[in-house]
Amino acid sequence: MGTTVFERRQPSASVIERALENTVHAAFWLDDIERTAYPTLSGEVRADLAIVGGGYAGLWTAIRAKERDPQRSVVLLEANRVGWAASGRNGGFCEASLTHGEENGRNRWPDELDLLERLGLENLDGIQETVQRYGMDVDWERTGQMSVAVEPHQVPWMEGDDFLDQAAVQAEVASPTYLAGSWDREGCAMVHPAKLAFELARVATELGVQIFERTRVTGLSGRGVQTVTAETGSVVADQVALATNVFPSLLKRNRLMTVPVYDYALMTEPLSAEQYDAIGWKNRQGLADSANQFHYYRLSADNRILFGGYDAVYHFGGKVREEYEERPESYRKLASHFFTTFPQLEGLRFTHRWAGAIDSCSRFCAFFGTARGGRVAYATGFTGLGVGATRFAADVMLDELAGLDTERTRLEMVRTKPIPFPPEPAASIGVNLVRAAMNQADHNEGRRNLFLRSLDAVGMGFDS
Repeated sequence: MGTTVFERRQPSASVIERALENTVHAAFWLDDIERTAYPTLSGEVRADLAIVGGGYAGLWTAIRAKERDPQRSVVLLEANRVGWAASGRNGGFCEASLTHGEENGRNRWPDELDLLERLGLENLDGIQETVQRYGMDVDWERTGQMSVAVEPHQVPWMEGDDFLDQAAVQAEVASPTYLAGSWDREGCAMVHPAKLAFELARVATELGVQIFERTRVTGLSGRGVQTVTAETGSVVADQVALATNVFPSLLKRNRLMTVPVYDYALMTEPLSAEQYDAIGWKNRQGLADSANQFHYYRLSADNRILFGGYDAVYHFGGKVREEYEERPESYRKLASHFFTTFPQLEGLRFTHRWAGAIDSCSRFCAFFGTARGGRVAYATGFTGLGVGATRFAADVMLDELAGLDTERTRLEMVRTKPIPFPPEPAASIGVNLVRAAMNQADHNEGRRNLFLRSLDAVGMGFDS
């Protein structure tokens, strides 16, 4: 079994410890901005459409609903604060892909791939148009994303129209680990995740949406008109859109469809002019390496580097708990891999460390559906690629609630569901076996063992 570049070129322990010495345990994006407070629901409210969940999916659904019908009364309920969970903690990669990458889409829906790619680009263009139309301050940069090969066996994976050889990729970003690259120049934008959530909330309220925070929904009932019950009140609505992401679904049918997998990230202090010159990165594209256990990283507006990924941790029982966010071994590993990637930045310090739970499903991209005679719609299972895909999901849910026959609703991707996860203890055993197998593949020139190939064959297809 071979070693990876991150094992062959490790910085000293003192470099890692010094860099992590004074980090704040908080998501940088949420720590970086003033937020508007919204009231808590009290008593009973009537609405045409009730939305459960104040992240991207819920907020986009609210905006798109009002854009379709300004007279529709829309109420959005959030258990905590708008954007506080995955929407305020992610890396800020707003991708066109609706299928978690071309390979996943081709393997699952080969006959629809061209259509899915067109719809994905139209969706990304739609997000950009919305940002511009409403004057949304979200640090939007349509710089694309560059995949990099850091092991020899990954170099052929980069070949195609956007191929960069070693000299070309290192001319873009100076890392001694880069052997080749592929730059998708149009299919991804960088965005400030928390600003995007808060600006979506601003636009929604300006369009007439009522947002209630600190309003935890506890139940959904009704055969016709639906009653959304919260701890502090209720909403009686003709239709309901569920956008609860990683948190337990209000529909029992979906309880085993996703599992929460924890992802970890670090943010550096702002780079000095000399440090920025040392790495280049003048085109500011998002970056990701190509292993199963991969890193994603990007520049913030003030030239900090976010560095995240690699560890993906599932906890027995599938709970979402604050204590799971503090995992020193994951932060030390990220710091080590950061200085392997950029040894010229030794001495740079990290200011923030944080984690968040990803709503992972077995097909690696969102799934959709309706319940209660078509009065309830849902979308979940984004598996870490929801910054852009949530807007598409909002349109799918609204199409389905309206009973429309559209390009979106006719997609096999929309009409089919992923394979559910087994209950515990099988879920924990299976997820950890997958992690071990993907790690083994990264140490064996990407070769997938029998276990991973068997999952591919039955449609589980874990590949990143």
